[in-house]
Amino acid sequence: MFLPAKSQLGILCAILTCGLSGTGFAEEPEPVEQGHLNALVQEDPQAAFIEAFEAGDELTEASFSAQRGVGAKVSQDGRRFTRMPRADLKAFGEWTTHLPRRETGPVAQSCISCHSAPYANGAGSNPLNGVVDPLHMGDPSRYLHRNTPHLFALGAVQRIAEEMTESLKAQEAKLEQEVCTLNQSATIELHAKSVSFGTLSAHPMRDPQSGICIADYDRTAVEGVDEDLVVKMFGWKGTHATIRAFTRHAAHNELGMQADELVGSHDGDHDGVTGELTVGDLTALSIYMAALERPVSKLELHEKGILSLEPDEKARIERGEKVLAEAKCTGCHLPVMKVSTPLFSEPSLQEGFREDILPSGQKALDAGLSGDTAIWFDLTKDVPNNHVEIGGKTVNLGAFPTDENGSALIAWYSDFKRHDMGPKLADAVDVHGFGASVWPTASLAGVGSTGPWLHDGNATTLEEAILAHGGEAEASRLAYEALEESDRAALIAFLENLILIDLDPEDEEEDHAGNAAAEPATMRRASLTVDVLPPVKP
Repeated sequence: MFLPAKSQLGILCAILTCGLSGTGFAEEPEPVEQGHLNALVQEDPQAAFIEAFEAGDELTEASFSAQRGVGAKVSQDGRRFTRMPRADLKAFGEWTTHLPRRETGPVAQSCISCHSAPYANGAGSNPLNGVVDPLHMGDPSRYLHRNTPHLFALGAVQRIAEEMTESLKAQEAKLEQEVCTLNQSATIELHAKSVSFGTLSAHPMRDPQSGICIADYDRTAVEGVDEDLVVKMFGWKGTHATIRAFTRHAAHNELGMQADELVGSHDGDHDGVTGELTVGDLTALSIYMAALERPVSKLELHEKGILSLEPDEKARIERGEKVLAEAKCTGCHLPVMKVSTPLFSEPSLQEGFREDILPSGQKALDAGLSGDTAIWFDLTKDVPNNHVEIGGKTVNLGAFPTDENGSALIAWYSDFKRHDMGPKLADAVDVHGFGASVWPTASLAGVGSTGPWLHDGNATTLEEAILAHGGEAEASRLAYEALEESDRAALIAFLENLILIDLDPEDEEEDHAGNAAAEPATMRRASLTVDVLPPVKP
């Protein structure tokens, strides 16, 4: 294998450091001021992007201290961290009384304690699973288990969701115009980026105050998205629209770090500290995760001369790509989606993704979050990591490729839609009201580097993950089971070909010297001249 799914040493380090202070972490960074970033945007937008990215890098690597606010008052005896939800602790200030309502933890001092494999910002092994009790049931049989996902290239995820939402909202508005113009009911099929989201119906009615015709919508046949038509892909259940919302939720639950925009000046976790994460901190973290390098494939690296696959391995992967389509897996795991405008903005300007009022009740403008001072970057040009010099030409391997029209080509292998996946993948409880067995289609990008698999990490192999599919995916599972053994192996080989890679010049000599044959030449925020590597034995 070219890139091992998990380094045993990496897993061991992650287990030993998750929730603990370790010398391997970066020093605790100073808080980022949103006003400073805003001023820098006015002066030099590119410099503002780079500074926010670097600040986000420091924040994800930092091991936060109790003085900064990490952890929470879990119990009266001074406990700050817990791997298990504690709905039994009900005294004032204890676990169940935290605001916002706590679901789990806190469990760690650092983001990369748990987002650690195959390298920093990656996924997590089984011992790092989150154990969640969002309904405060205090019943272990009803707890939810969440495996740590990777954090790479999340800007592309948000931009796809934004463009799909924009399209769905435009169809909704057109339907209103139609029913009011014709003064009759109508139904339309909802589509965005070739994905069907069911149907939307409406009939005309008069606004009781203005007397103007408006649409009275019937949303009962809308499928795979909330009734507001905002596509959400963050969180295992797809409950957050933006990187920012997902990050402040995770920071509160996993780290016990409460963002100012979440709680204002209140000490919601009763740890005696306020101002734990500034508005600028959240901006930096959002920009960092949005601009991290994209997942790649062994086939792409082979084509670019970064590695050389054996002919039979290359043929097996290519066959597996065809089998994925033949088994109808690509009906939900769409190989590529286009982003027409590949510019990520923080804060977002898209309806449903832009917050005018923050969860704390503060106006976003008063907190310094404005479209006029938004930090922008191009998903196809500006990604800072994985710049590689090949044949005398610098290639930004971290950025997304484009088509002839300049649209970004995002190989995310998802349709960005929720589906019923059957009883084997059902949660113990339905927290959000759209079904315990309903999930947004998980991305396959980087799947060859991020085992264990599924939302709970319960699949120890990719085949186990496939065989757990049911519900709307049952036909694809049956098609997989009916394949010849060689075709099943080819499909798995294709999935294992979808990897994460960190190109770091410090490892180049070791790799070429043959001392680490299983590891790639790697690089981060630098340029690397890559020679064609010899074939790598699986």
